[in-house]
Amino acid sequence: MSVLIAFSVTPIGTGENVADLVAEAVRVVRASGLPNHTDAMFTTLEADTWDEAMSVIHAAVKAVESRSPRVSLVLKADIRPSPATRLTTKVESLERHLS
Repeated sequence: MSVLIAFSVTPIGTGENVADLVAEAVRVVRASGLPNHTDAMFTTLEADTWDEAMSVIHAAVKAVESRSPRVSLVLKADIRPSPATRLTTKVESLERHLS
């Protein structure tokens, strides 16, 4: 199985610049060892199971929650029975079509 989840964790009530708090969430994701990618809007991670992915996301939220009075979480998930390599292969397929 492959679970791809794009998510964003946003601290609320901590001012306009939140990069230092968002970095705490990204640190958790990177420390998990799961394949991941962070861009300007979302962090996407890939796991073999829903529980594995959600465990990392929960820990990322807790890291931000420990320094923020309120946290917003947005999730988008793609769950299917396929090898856990879609984080890269989906982009490679798109790039081939764009060539």
